[in-house]
Amino acid sequence: MRKPRAFASVWDAIADTPDEAANLRARAELMQQVTAIIKANGWKQTEAAAHCGVTQPRMNDLLRGRVSRFSLDALVTIATALGRRVRIELDAA
Repeated sequence: MRKPRAFASVWDAIADTPDEAANLRARAELMQQVTAIIKANGWKQTEAAAHCGVTQPRMNDLLRGRVSRFSLDALVTIATALGRRVRIELDAA
């Protein structure tokens, strides 16, 4: 029997390459922050969608964490619509 492989994160486990894992991680973190802003304001999906400039079904995808349906660019646009500035920070690997 083979020993199970260990991964640093779920993103490393499901991604084919380290750069794809980094992109997935960044998108997931941004989605979590946008979701927290929406919850802090107590907005329903339709209200949040209006504030973010997207449709309610698109907002549903975001709030359900469907990372594969969002690019970093789209998430930056949504965060900007909420009056936030997105910063990218690099850490040593």
